[in-house]
Amino acid sequence: MHTDPSSLPDHLQRPHVRPIHPIPVTKDGKQMIALRDPAMLSRQKMLVPHQVIPVLRQFDGNKHITEIAQNLSVSQDQLIGLVQGLEKIGLLWGPTFEALEEETRAEIAQRGAFATPACATLGESEESFRGFLSDYFDQTEDPELDSECTGIVAPHLDFQRGWPNYATAYYPLREIDPPDRVVVLGTNHFGLGDGMTLTEFGFETPMGICPADTEVVSKMTDLLGDSLVIDQLDHLAEHSIQVHIPWIQYCFGNVPIVAALVPDPMIPMIKDDGERIELAPFTNALKGVLSDVKGSTFYIASSDLSHVGPQFGEPLPVDDQRKFDVERHDRDMLGKFLDGDAEAFLSAMQWSKNPTRWCSVGNMTALLQLKNESTLDLLDYRQACDEQGQAMVSSAAIALTV
Repeated sequence: MHTDPSSLPDHLQRPHVRPIHPIPVTKDGKQMIALRDPAMLSRQKMLVPHQVIPVLRQFDGNKHITEIAQNLSVSQDQLIGLVQGLEKIGLLWGPTFEALEEETRAEIAQRGAFATPACATLGESEESFRGFLSDYFDQTEDPELDSECTGIVAPHLDFQRGWPNYATAYYPLREIDPPDRVVVLGTNHFGLGDGMTLTEFGFETPMGICPADTEVVSKMTDLLGDSLVIDQLDHLAEHSIQVHIPWIQYCFGNVPIVAALVPDPMIPMIKDDGERIELAPFTNALKGVLSDVKGSTFYIASSDLSHVGPQFGEPLPVDDQRKFDVERHDRDMLGKFLDGDAEAFLSAMQWSKNPTRWCSVGNMTALLQLKNESTLDLLDYRQACDEQGQAMVSSAAIALTV
């Protein structure tokens, strides 16, 4: 039975696929691709043959399905079946996606907090979470800071690879009085927002809920508008904030959070239409708000550094020479950062064109803009590389003191 394309809704006649994470899988001895929603709004996956990937690249919202069929010399009915399958699980821009978005927003609003699946390796109970973190701290030397710590830079790597720098950065925090709030600056790896993305919701682990600092968030949206939170569901799947919540809870308890995802300032916004907030207006407004509200604020930049190796698009596995070269570049850029000059740090990254793909230039720049009076100390530097050299990610532990 043939389907007349003109009988389809408009958004299916000109399909526009959402960002998709393709995962290679084997089913019944055949190599397939599982299409997954990286934003986690849709929990379903769709299995397709490898040959479908070039077809999906044509689904940009501009081409009619008949045009795509002609251009690729494929069956129109097969294309319609593919489009209908994508729509069914919300992988196209359209009403199914919008319904998923509204349903998810309502669920999170009712709970008042995002879950933290990025922390699943710590277990399912408060006892398990505390046990893992205690063990990490037991294996860590005291960095012995000379003055009060008011902020840190720490990774957002998985705990298995990144724990030495997490534990080093957080070690001094166990001995200080809990602040009235913590500003956590993350990286928006897979979300829809290309501007600053704040959230009105908190974050939940088995150790409890760190609520949003609603006073600060409200004042920020009053100043800059609701565009600050329009893409806040990006926090649902984003790990860079989530992985810091257990460490914060261990050291400070369930303290209120100001959680913001920071875009890369070296990448232009998709549209310069005033609908999204850029870095400088955000940090200027936040500094003003935090000076007006009562209480103390602690700052965290969730920052990985270089990403090299074939997994990140490089042709050759990571060898000792590559590790050496990456560390030399990292330490050069870290030197610019530790000078505390946000403009000079960002200029250095722009001049070098970020050849090793630091993913957190945005939140590190934001931290310097917010805390430009601080002294910065590099506590540790690490490279995490798999045995085959397919991927290496570097990170640092840095303390801000006064």
